[in-house]
Amino acid sequence: MKREILVHGGAIAVMEDGRLCEYLTGEDGDPAPQTVVRGRVARVVRGMDAAFVEIGAARNGFLPLTEKNCPQDVPLREGDAVTVQVVREAHGEKGAFLTRDICLTGQTVVLMPFGKSVGASGKLPAGDAARLRALGRRLADGRFGLVMRTAAAQSAEEAIAAETEALAAVWADAAERAPTAPAPSVLLAPRGALEALLDDLIPTGVDTVISDEPEVARLCEGRCPFRPVAADPLRTAGVPAKVEEALRRRVWLKSGANLVIDECEALTVIDVNTAKNTGKRQAEQSLTRVNVEACAEIARQVRLRSLGGIIIIDMIDMMDEAHREEVLAALRDAFARDRAKTVIHGFTSLGLIEMTRRRTRRALRETVGQAH
Repeated sequence: MKREILVHGGAIAVMEDGRLCEYLTGEDGDPAPQTVVRGRVARVVRGMDAAFVEIGAARNGFLPLTEKNCPQDVPLREGDAVTVQVVREAHGEKGAFLTRDICLTGQTVVLMPFGKSVGASGKLPAGDAARLRALGRRLADGRFGLVMRTAAAQSAEEAIAAETEALAAVWADAAERAPTAPAPSVLLAPRGALEALLDDLIPTGVDTVISDEPEVARLCEGRCPFRPVAADPLRTAGVPAKVEEALRRRVWLKSGANLVIDECEALTVIDVNTAKNTGKRQAEQSLTRVNVEACAEIARQVRLRSLGGIIIIDMIDMMDEAHREEVLAALRDAFARDRAKTVIHGFTSLGLIEMTRRRTRRALRETVGQAH
């Protein structure tokens, strides 16, 4: 697989084998995920075990009051100042989802100031995971929790240690400023979109970053290949037209079948249709091949459209359990490249595939336009 990242004017496109798989914009808005905010409690709803917190956004954020690593046991009251982190951006009519269990993400580690456990990315081989967990326990020494990221497997222990201490220092500074900070105000801004993207993708391979901006070259220096260009590389690659296509409800497959994607408030429904791929009688094996083909496109569309939450997939009906397992395996393999956490739950009693995907940013249709 050839992976290129195109950057211009705050917009970022991830191309894999020439196909657009992710598109991020530099649009300003509500606090982004991972932003640490000094907020103010607007309302406590005991029946929901939650509070609504002013965070400087159009809508108050939602904060659960029962969390595993809560920094204080004193009950929150209306008007209290509280340090929170944005877990999920505002979506639809819902405000941002917040937590008091802060996580600071670096290139090789995630530091949790109020945690004590040490873990490793589930994408790491067992041997690397065990080695890095042992290193993490030595570095944390009971002071905080750590999660060793995939990139840690390719990094020197000295570099991991240095980043861990740097993140600890960043948190110590923010914690010292918090009591006197205005509420609401931002205490810690998250990593830039390109920096976070490189941290996530470099461990699995980035062939080239292409941009007409010198600051992008500086960010790539020593990390991944960079190719300067004179003009906007997104426009040169036809990305605006590809984004326009991604807003359409219907997506055609090479076989003549198609996907119909409907984004609803509570979930997203993806329907796989034989469409032009018809015949008087089709063997189930042929229909299974269409479903397997659809898996790769479903994963690409979900990443590109930044779909999150519950996703229901209505594949073409298959009666053979072996064929169903083949499709589930293809779907899991297709989502292996996804930066967001996804869980394929399997077929329901109605023959639908249930899956969930962590919502990391707003859906594409919310940031660049309405679906056709």
